[in-house]
Amino acid sequence: MQHVILVGLPGSGKTAAGRLAAAELGAEFVDVDQRIEAARGATVRELFERQGEAAFRELERREVEHALDGFPAVVAPGGGWAAQAGTMEYTAGKALRVYLQVDPAAAAQRVASEGSRPLLDGPDPADRMADLLAARESRYRASEAVVPTDGRTVQEVATRLVELARSRAGW
Repeated sequence: MQHVILVGLPGSGKTAAGRLAAAELGAEFVDVDQRIEAARGATVRELFERQGEAAFRELERREVEHALDGFPAVVAPGGGWAAQAGTMEYTAGKALRVYLQVDPAAAAQRVASEGSRPLLDGPDPADRMADLLAARESRYRASEAVVPTDGRTVQEVATRLVELARSRAGW
């Protein structure tokens, strides 16, 4: 069995759908941001502010590598993880990479109330989300599968993830 790694914009459903899919598969769900926050005793926002994005991305890279050393799991790194040099290449053959595709405006609306996304700070989070997608989409598309999330419930996305895990990752 291979791990399942979920990539996509913030608000694409990586955590919500990933958690449900992992439960249905009887697998561990690894929320990379939560693991980093627990280990560092600080929120993602605080880590960005104190150490900068590059340092956070290094923590994220190491946490994903650590997760891949364990039993097969559903892994949800932050939205910028896949955009970092070498991350998608490192996971090739170790994990089924699934791109959760979402409209940037819908993603911005989903995360608007959280206030925990430092890269979305500014007057227009939807525009910022569109910029992030433009910069990252080619990396997201390096995934073996794409699951559109617009107009689908979290359960529908999770069901599709379970189908992909069973048909393409050996679950």
